[in-house]
Amino acid sequence: MKLVCEKNTLVNAISIVSRTVSPKSSLAFLEGIYMSADDELRMTGYNLETGITVTLEAKIHQPGECVMPARMFADIVRKLPDDVVIVEVDENYRVTIKGGVASFQLMASAADEYPQLPAVEEESAVRLPQNALRELISGTIFAVSDDTANAIYTGCLVEAQGDSITMVAIDGYRMAKRAWHKEGASFPAMSFVVPSAALKELEKILESDEEKEVRFTLGKKHISFSVENATLICRLLEGKFAEWRRFIPASTPIQLVANVAELTATVERVGLIVSEKYKSPVRCLFSQDGAQFRTVTTIASATDGCRLAGDGKDTEIGFSCRYMLEALKAVPTQEVTLLLSGGLSPILLVPCEGEETDFTYLIQPVRLN
Repeated sequence: MKLVCEKNTLVNAISIVSRTVSPKSSLAFLEGIYMSADDELRMTGYNLETGITVTLEAKIHQPGECVMPARMFADIVRKLPDDVVIVEVDENYRVTIKGGVASFQLMASAADEYPQLPAVEEESAVRLPQNALRELISGTIFAVSDDTANAIYTGCLVEAQGDSITMVAIDGYRMAKRAWHKEGASFPAMSFVVPSAALKELEKILESDEEKEVRFTLGKKHISFSVENATLICRLLEGKFAEWRRFIPASTPIQLVANVAELTATVERVGLIVSEKYKSPVRCLFSQDGAQFRTVTTIASATDGCRLAGDGKDTEIGFSCRYMLEALKAVPTQEVTLLLSGGLSPILLVPCEGEETDFTYLIQPVRLN
């Protein structure tokens, strides 16, 4: 195999596929990057759960395939001069990498045992803007569970139907839901759960550009996401995801409107004395046109207040400072509506009237002494 490629193009491709290369595996070839050169150059990283393939432009002088040692290959190419890079692999998998006057030699391995990524047909791909999918992921992924004993909740539920695509995450203490709507769309009805690890890698590839599209295609056990010249394929999580709509209270008589920046700053201040070592819920007393926050640990105490629009009816609720902050930081609007129904019921964060953004953040209360 022999090819010539622009350094920056090669560096970008390596950085993307390296995200799904196993850093340490009993199968040595999973620690490498699969390279195949014929009409075009394809590079793949695969850890048997998630794989990314990138197709890039290169001048192919001699076709072939091999598995490159990922870390060393990346380090060498990254340090080469900003010019073209020449990669040549002989029949014994001795590799020569040249850039400018620099030259490196290393050993690759045969690609015979490298596993093929699962095939997912692209015929019924669903298309949406990259920025829309990126916001769905960033707006929910913080609420996935890290409890592998109930693996279905270590991913995000995706539902598509009619003109909307919804993403939901639940960890037993909170729920995050974001939805994207496209007027006039007719998405095929589907429901599946994507592992959070794959979504985190996908989020890094997506751009904040509403003009650029991403396509996803659902298979029987896998899903593929195509972003320009990159394709991510991952195994779906199996199991029954909770009926998340049942968690939302049917009645929330208390409605308050808060400035997101002011409320976030207030919660951050009272949370300064809370840590993994000194844990304590934040007590919040919602009254007329405002709220008082207080927290006490074994070594310190803090109080603060925030203006709100509405009557909280002197409702006192305890909640996790971290959970509230993560929800507030995911709110995409300047103001948010807080829905309450009592001291032992969840707090809901939803859009204010007239906002087009569709989100719901639910935080379970902490019982106060």
